[in-house]
Amino acid sequence: MNNSIARLAWRNLWRHRRRTQLLLVVVAYATIAIIFFWSFFDGFVDTVLTAQARYTAAPVLVTMKAYFGDPDPVNALPELSFINELLKFDGVAGAAPRLQFPALMRSPYHTLGVLGKGVDPTVEAQVSELPNHIVEGRMLTAPGEVVLGMDLAREIDVRLGERLVLDVQSRSGPQALGLIVVGLIGTDIVVVDENTVLVHIDDARALTGVDTATGVALDVARGQEQAVADALNEAALLPAGARAYSVEAFLSGLLAGVEAKRISMIPIIVIFAIFAAVTVLSTVVVSVLERTREFGVITSLGLDQGRLGRMVTLEATFTTALGFAIGVGLGYAMTWALSTWNVLGPFIQSFYGGILRDIALTDELYLAMSLAYLLWAAITILIAALLTALVPARRIRSLNPAEAMRAV
Repeated sequence: MNNSIARLAWRNLWRHRRRTQLLLVVVAYATIAIIFFWSFFDGFVDTVLTAQARYTAAPVLVTMKAYFGDPDPVNALPELSFINELLKFDGVAGAAPRLQFPALMRSPYHTLGVLGKGVDPTVEAQVSELPNHIVEGRMLTAPGEVVLGMDLAREIDVRLGERLVLDVQSRSGPQALGLIVVGLIGTDIVVVDENTVLVHIDDARALTGVDTATGVALDVARGQEQAVADALNEAALLPAGARAYSVEAFLSGLLAGVEAKRISMIPIIVIFAIFAAVTVLSTVVVSVLERTREFGVITSLGLDQGRLGRMVTLEATFTTALGFAIGVGLGYAMTWALSTWNVLGPFIQSFYGGILRDIALTDELYLAMSLAYLLWAAITILIAALLTALVPARRIRSLNPAEAMRAV
């Protein structure tokens, strides 16, 4: 008998095609929306982390614990001989020394406080995207040269071939150095184009009195930053007092805000789930009301209210399950496409690049892929299935066949 009810419920889905199609669309839409929401959220976070790693910080940075807490050049690394060993370490594809220092930058027209970055131009491209975004001139190749972000150059009013001066308070006292602007960087990332100052590491050493570096940036595969940093910290490769920090460590405040935002999104998702469930429920309830006379005839022919209720419950279950399967297929197909091709990046960057000016937001945005999104979608559809299974079935069980057959 149960198999007969199941077959009857399945056939009923296609006898009422319009109603079934409406339910399928609602359930599939809810599933797609949940998958897309979390995929976009995680993809956005991954994009920001990658941009920070390649444009403003590093995938992994080896520096002194004292410098991490107080970024003053006096807390620089004691020596750099360990770089050769780092290049042999599993997961490390490149290494570049950096020396960051606060400075006062002067042109003939303006004066600005900046954070200079001394780099080795022969290896910097291994760990950074900046050398690939020179829109005017070239990357620096020798001491005496400087590369600026386009917006910073515009603000201080200098052009290619013009000179500027960096004033630095070094260990031995005030130091100043004249440099020639040889390149301008344009990334369309506000925080990069407004703040980038790249000088040769030898010039940075002359200005600061530091003969090593404040850190060594490491090229690490995307998604492996924390694992490589942890492995390096467990190995005996780093100088005493030094530690490897993943890009996440430099963005701890931002990531804490992201996680708080993720938690705050849960009530919204629950509300969305309830809304989707109520939408499905209302469709099923209307269906039951429209079929009251049909149900009266069926019960008069011998099918009691209990089995009739199970039939309607199975109809709703089949529909939600089928809609969920369609939604999962379409949702993950869309997610895969948007994780493969950069469709959303230019749109998001053009609208939010100026608003989110304190983080590196590029014009590349790829959605994330995870089976965890399936769980969130399943919770939504489960709520819908439970409501559609319980409420209409309870109404049918109280159905009076005689009155039902007289219903218009």
